[in-house]
Amino acid sequence: MIDATTLLVLLIVLFATLVRSAFGFGEGLVAVPLLALWIPLKVAAPLVVLLSITIAAIVVLQDWKMIHLRSTGWLFFSTLLGIPLGLLLLTSSHQRVVKAALGMILIAFSAYSLAGRAPLELKQDHRGWLFICGFFAGVLGGAYGMNGPPLAIYGAMRRWSAQHFRATLQGYFLPASIIGMGGYWLAGLWVPAVTHYYLVTLPVALLAVFLGRAINRRLHGEAFLMFVYVGLVGLGALLLAQAITGRL
Repeated sequence: MIDATTLLVLLIVLFATLVRSAFGFGEGLVAVPLLALWIPLKVAAPLVVLLSITIAAIVVLQDWKMIHLRSTGWLFFSTLLGIPLGLLLLTSSHQRVVKAALGMILIAFSAYSLAGRAPLELKQDHRGWLFICGFFAGVLGGAYGMNGPPLAIYGAMRRWSAQHFRATLQGYFLPASIIGMGGYWLAGLWVPAVTHYYLVTLPVALLAVFLGRAINRRLHGEAFLMFVYVGLVGLGALLLAQAITGRL
């Protein structure tokens, strides 16, 4: 019989994985704060990264032809350069100010786009923007474990289709998550409880990956971008809430 804590963990993983599979990003900021209410943060964070590896691997195998390999390579390379600064921010005494600023930037960019304005559009890959977005993905990943928003902004500027958006971000997240999990392992945070919850939640995560793929294939053009912008507004609001409360 499943206990209440395990049931809640399963529901959180199901919802977060569905979000990630349908839109390509966002499950970390959904899952980690909610899971941390029921299981220790030192278990929740590695669990989410381990699930991220699984999700990304499945999507890459399913839709590898949809991945923009050149974009993925540049984003990943510049992310590696941004991680050290993110780690410095992690130990900074100004985390709340940084989170508030990031939250307001995400909300402003997305609200501007949702208001019907014409956001910057890139007709082809731009190395400068690839570097900027990848670098800040590394900074945010190193500091807060949230690589997704800068990558989503780049994908929105490039007007990637929902399918290319989802697949390309997973092509990025797969090596990034493997490196992140390696860091948890070296830090001694890959404990038996992480493996236990991973095995327990794996069936619902797999179900959510395939359901999310079906949803993703029904999203097209401006409607998909609207969902991306709304998601970024939500993430920005969550960052602001974290900055105000001083909690996860």
